[in-house]
Amino acid sequence: MAELNIIAINVGNSRTQIGRFIGMELRDDDCLDNDSVPAIVQHVVERWEQTEDPKTLLMASVNDAIAGPLDAALNDQLSIQIYHVGEDVPVPIGLCLDPETITGVDRLLNAAAAWDRTHEACIVIDAGTALTVDFVDGDGTFHGGAIAPGAALQLQSLHDRTASLPEVQLTAPDDSDPFGRSTGQAMIKGVFHGMRGAVQRLVEQYAEHYGAFPKVIATGGDAETLFRDEGLIDTIVPDLTLRGIATTARHALGTDEADGPDGPG
Repeated sequence: MAELNIIAINVGNSRTQIGRFIGMELRDDDCLDNDSVPAIVQHVVERWEQTEDPKTLLMASVNDAIAGPLDAALNDQLSIQIYHVGEDVPVPIGLCLDPETITGVDRLLNAAAAWDRTHEACIVIDAGTALTVDFVDGDGTFHGGAIAPGAALQLQSLHDRTASLPEVQLTAPDDSDPFGRSTGQAMIKGVFHGMRGAVQRLVEQYAEHYGAFPKVIATGGDAETLFRDEGLIDTIVPDLTLRGIATTARHALGTDEADGPDGPG
Protein backbone atom coordinates (compact mmCIF):
# COMPACT_ATOMS: atom_id res chain seq x y z
CA MET A 1 0.00 0.00 0.00
CA ALA A 2 1.35 3.44 -0.95
CA GLU A 3 2.19 5.81 1.86
CA LEU A 4 -0.63 8.23 2.65
CA ASN A 5 -0.22 11.88 1.63
CA ILE A 6 -1.68 14.49 3.97
CA ILE A 7 -3.08 17.99 3.66
CA ALA A 8 -2.86 19.45 7.18
CA ILE A 9 -4.82 22.57 8.11
CA ASN A 10 -4.19 24.44 11.34
CA VAL A 11 -6.81 27.15 11.97
CA GLY A 12 -5.40 29.59 14.48
CA ASN A 13 -6.78 32.71 16.08
CA SER A 14 -5.31 35.06 13.48
CA ARG A 15 -3.95 32.90 10.67
CA THR A 16 -4.40 29.50 9.06
CA GLN A 17 -1.46 27.25 8.20
CA ILE A 18 -1.70 24.76 5.35
CA GLY A 19 0.87 21.99 5.01
CA ARG A 20 1.19 19.39 2.27
CA PHE A 21 2.94 16.20 3.37
CA ILE A 22 4.12 13.63 0.86
CA GLY A 23 4.44 10.66 3.15
CA MET A 24 5.89 12.36 6.24
CA GLU A 25 7.89 14.93 4.29
CA LEU A 26 6.52 18.48 4.46
CA ARG A 27 6.69 19.75 0.87
CA ASP A 28 4.70 23.00 1.21
CA ASP A 29 3.93 25.20 4.20
CA ASP A 30 1.75 28.26 3.69
CA CYS A 31 0.17 30.70 6.12
CA LEU A 32 -2.82 32.90 5.29
CA ASP A 33 -4.60 35.58 7.32
CA ASN A 34 -8.06 34.59 8.55
CA ASP A 35 -9.71 37.65 7.04
CA SER A 36 -10.65 35.76 3.84
CA VAL A 37 -12.06 32.25 4.14
CA PRO A 38 -12.53 31.98 0.33
CA ALA A 39 -8.81 32.60 -0.17
CA ILE A 40 -7.98 29.84 2.32
CA VAL A 41 -10.44 27.49 0.58
CA GLN A 42 -8.91 28.18 -2.82
CA HIS A 43 -5.43 27.52 -1.47
CA VAL A 44 -6.43 24.22 0.13
CA VAL A 45 -8.21 23.10 -3.05
CA GLU A 46 -5.10 23.86 -5.11
CA ARG A 47 -2.90 21.88 -2.71
CA TRP A 48 -5.39 19.00 -2.73
CA GLU A 49 -5.42 18.86 -6.54
CA GLN A 50 -1.59 18.88 -6.63
CA THR A 51 -1.41 15.84 -4.35
CA GLU A 52 -1.52 12.28 -5.64
CA ASP A 53 -3.65 9.50 -4.12
CA PRO A 54 -3.84 8.06 -1.57
CA LYS A 55 -4.44 11.29 0.33
CA THR A 56 -6.47 12.67 3.20
CA LEU A 57 -7.21 16.02 4.80
CA LEU A 58 -6.99 16.73 8.54
CA MET A 59 -8.03 19.97 10.21
CA ALA A 60 -7.19 21.28 13.67
CA SER A 61 -8.69 24.48 15.01
CA VAL A 62 -8.82 26.83 17.96
CA ASN A 63 -11.09 29.21 16.05
CA ASP A 64 -14.55 27.81 15.33
CA ALA A 65 -15.71 31.06 13.69
CA ILE A 66 -13.25 30.40 10.86
CA ALA A 67 -13.12 26.59 10.97
CA GLY A 68 -16.89 26.17 10.58
CA PRO A 69 -17.27 28.09 7.29
CA LEU A 70 -13.96 26.68 6.05
CA ASP A 71 -15.10 23.12 6.72
CA ALA A 72 -18.44 23.70 4.96
CA ALA A 73 -16.82 25.29 1.92
CA LEU A 74 -14.23 22.53 1.57
CA ASN A 75 -16.90 19.84 1.87
CA ASP A 76 -18.87 21.59 -0.85
CA GLN A 77 -15.93 21.96 -3.24
CA LEU A 78 -14.06 18.71 -2.65
CA SER A 79 -16.83 16.35 -1.52
CA ILE A 80 -14.44 14.48 0.75
CA GLN A 81 -14.33 13.43 4.39
CA ILE A 82 -12.45 16.01 6.44
CA TYR A 83 -11.02 14.56 9.64
CA HIS A 84 -10.99 16.83 12.67
CA VAL A 85 -8.15 16.46 15.13
CA GLY A 86 -9.46 15.98 18.65
CA GLU A 87 -12.88 14.84 17.42
CA ASP A 88 -12.32 12.20 14.73
CA VAL A 89 -8.71 11.42 15.65
CA PRO A 90 -7.10 11.92 19.08
CA VAL A 91 -3.78 13.68 19.52
CA PRO A 92 -1.21 11.01 20.46
CA ILE A 93 0.05 12.51 23.73
CA GLY A 94 -0.50 11.46 27.34
CA LEU A 95 -2.19 13.94 29.67
CA CYS A 96 -1.60 14.88 33.30
CA LEU A 97 -4.13 17.68 33.83
CA ASP A 98 -6.97 18.58 36.14
CA PRO A 99 -10.17 16.60 35.48
CA GLU A 100 -12.53 18.17 32.95
CA THR A 101 -9.79 20.47 31.66
CA ILE A 102 -10.17 21.38 27.99
CA THR A 103 -6.83 22.21 26.40
CA GLY A 104 -6.38 23.93 23.06
CA VAL A 105 -5.65 21.35 20.37
CA ASP A 106 -2.73 23.45 19.11
CA ARG A 107 -0.91 23.02 22.42
CA LEU A 108 -1.44 19.26 22.32
CA LEU A 109 -0.30 19.03 18.69
CA ASN A 110 2.84 21.01 19.47
CA ALA A 111 3.54 18.69 22.39
CA ALA A 112 2.98 15.58 20.25
CA ALA A 113 5.27 16.88 17.50
CA ALA A 114 7.96 17.88 19.99
CA TRP A 115 7.82 14.47 21.68
CA ASP A 116 7.91 12.73 18.30
CA ARG A 117 10.99 14.80 17.46
CA THR A 118 12.91 14.36 20.72
CA HIS A 119 11.53 11.29 22.56
CA GLU A 120 12.67 12.96 25.77
CA ALA A 121 11.40 15.58 28.20
CA CYS A 122 10.93 18.92 26.50
CA ILE A 123 9.49 22.39 26.93
CA VAL A 124 7.37 23.73 24.08
CA ILE A 125 6.99 27.48 23.57
CA ASP A 126 4.39 28.84 21.16
CA ALA A 127 4.72 32.58 20.53
CA GLY A 128 1.61 33.47 18.59
CA THR A 129 -1.62 35.28 19.50
CA ALA A 130 -0.98 33.88 22.97
CA LEU A 131 2.33 32.89 24.50
CA THR A 132 2.25 29.34 25.85
CA VAL A 133 5.06 27.54 27.66
CA ASP A 134 4.25 23.86 28.17
CA PHE A 135 6.06 20.83 29.58
CA VAL A 136 6.20 17.25 28.29
CA ASP A 137 7.90 14.73 30.57
CA GLY A 138 10.28 11.91 29.69
CA ASP A 139 7.38 9.47 29.20
CA GLY A 140 5.66 11.68 26.63
CA THR A 141 3.00 13.08 28.97
CA PHE A 142 1.72 16.64 28.62
CA HIS A 143 1.57 18.47 31.97
CA GLY A 144 0.24 21.84 30.79
CA GLY A 145 2.13 24.99 31.63
CA ALA A 146 1.52 28.72 31.33
CA ILE A 147 -0.50 31.01 29.05
CA ALA A 148 0.12 34.74 28.61
CA PRO A 149 -0.88 37.37 26.04
CA GLY A 150 1.22 37.30 22.89
CA ALA A 151 3.25 40.25 21.66
CA ALA A 152 0.59 41.68 19.33
CA LEU A 153 -2.07 41.47 22.05
CA GLN A 154 0.16 43.24 24.55
CA LEU A 155 1.17 46.01 22.17
CA GLN A 156 -2.38 46.52 20.88
CA SER A 157 -3.73 46.61 24.42
CA LEU A 158 -1.26 49.34 25.36
CA HIS A 159 -2.43 51.38 22.38
CA ASP A 160 -6.15 50.73 22.89
CA ARG A 161 -6.26 51.29 26.65
CA THR A 162 -4.22 54.49 26.83
CA ALA A 163 -4.62 57.97 25.43
CA SER A 164 -1.18 58.50 23.92
CA LEU A 165 0.68 55.24 23.34
CA PRO A 166 1.12 54.56 19.60
CA GLU A 167 0.22 51.49 17.59
CA VAL A 168 3.43 49.53 16.96
CA GLN A 169 4.47 46.09 15.74
CA LEU A 170 6.92 43.75 17.43
CA THR A 171 10.49 43.92 16.19
CA ALA A 172 13.76 42.87 17.79
CA PRO A 173 14.94 45.97 19.70
CA ASP A 174 18.42 47.45 19.36
CA ASP A 175 20.09 46.24 22.51
CA SER A 176 23.25 48.25 21.90
CA ASP A 177 21.26 50.95 23.72
CA PRO A 178 19.42 49.62 26.80
CA PHE A 179 16.96 52.52 26.76
CA GLY A 180 13.92 52.91 24.56
CA ARG A 181 14.42 56.52 23.46
CA SER A 182 11.02 56.82 21.80
CA THR A 183 7.64 55.77 23.16
CA GLY A 184 7.28 53.08 20.50
CA GLN A 185 10.74 51.66 21.20
CA ALA A 186 10.04 51.68 24.93
CA MET A 187 6.86 49.66 24.33
CA ILE A 188 8.68 47.17 22.12
CA LYS A 189 11.51 46.76 24.63
CA GLY A 190 9.05 46.23 27.46
CA VAL A 191 7.05 43.54 25.62
CA PHE A 192 10.07 41.86 24.01
CA HIS A 193 12.12 41.53 27.19
CA GLY A 194 9.05 40.85 29.32
CA MET A 195 8.18 37.84 27.18
CA ARG A 196 11.74 36.55 27.10
CA GLY A 197 12.03 37.02 30.83
CA ALA A 198 8.79 35.15 31.46
CA VAL A 199 9.95 32.28 29.27
CA GLN A 200 13.31 32.10 31.05
CA ARG A 201 11.70 32.02 34.50
CA LEU A 202 9.18 29.36 33.48
CA VAL A 203 11.81 27.16 31.85
CA GLU A 204 13.94 27.38 34.99
CA GLN A 205 10.93 26.56 37.16
CA TYR A 206 9.98 23.53 35.03
CA ALA A 207 13.57 22.29 35.03
CA GLU A 208 13.84 22.67 38.80
CA HIS A 209 10.61 20.72 39.32
CA TYR A 210 11.63 17.99 36.86
CA GLY A 211 15.16 17.69 38.21
CA ALA A 212 16.83 18.07 34.82
CA PHE A 213 17.03 20.65 32.06
CA PRO A 214 14.78 19.57 29.15
CA LYS A 215 15.19 20.49 25.52
CA VAL A 216 13.38 23.71 24.64
CA ILE A 217 11.54 23.99 21.30
CA ALA A 218 9.89 27.19 20.10
CA THR A 219 7.27 27.77 17.43
CA GLY A 220 4.72 30.43 16.47
CA GLY A 221 4.72 33.55 14.34
CA ASP A 222 6.85 35.61 16.74
CA ALA A 223 9.28 32.84 17.72
CA GLU A 224 12.03 33.89 15.32
CA THR A 225 11.87 37.54 16.39
CA LEU A 226 11.82 36.72 20.09
CA PHE A 227 14.20 33.78 20.33
CA ARG A 228 16.58 33.57 17.37
CA ASP A 229 19.53 34.70 19.52
CA GLU A 230 18.28 33.26 22.82
CA GLY A 231 20.67 30.57 24.05
CA LEU A 232 17.95 29.04 26.20
CA ILE A 233 16.14 27.80 23.08
CA ASP A 234 17.49 24.63 21.47
CA THR A 235 15.59 24.95 18.21
CA ILE A 236 12.86 26.94 16.48
CA VAL A 237 10.38 24.89 14.42
CA PRO A 238 7.92 27.23 12.64
CA ASP A 239 5.77 24.36 11.33
CA LEU A 240 5.56 22.41 14.61
CA THR A 241 1.75 22.36 14.77
CA LEU A 242 1.46 21.08 11.18
CA ARG A 243 3.95 18.36 12.03
CA GLY A 244 1.77 17.50 15.02
CA ILE A 245 -1.19 17.00 12.67
CA ALA A 246 0.90 14.70 10.46
CA THR A 247 2.11 12.81 13.53
CA THR A 248 -1.52 12.40 14.62
CA ALA A 249 -2.50 11.01 11.21
CA ARG A 250 0.44 8.60 11.17
CA HIS A 251 -0.37 7.39 14.68
CA ALA A 252 -4.04 6.86 13.84
CA LEU A 253 -3.17 4.84 10.76
CA GLY A 254 -0.49 2.88 12.54
CA THR A 255 -2.85 1.78 15.31
CA ASP A 256 -5.85 0.95 13.13
CA GLU A 257 -4.80 -0.84 9.98
CA ALA A 258 -8.43 -1.54 9.08
CA ASP A 259 -8.91 2.09 8.06
CA GLY A 260 -7.22 1.49 4.72
CA PRO A 261 -5.80 4.16 2.41
CA ASP A 262 -8.71 6.60 2.54
CA GLY A 263 -7.83 8.09 5.90
CA PRO A 264 -8.01 7.58 9.64
CA GLY A 265 -11.18 6.23 11.18
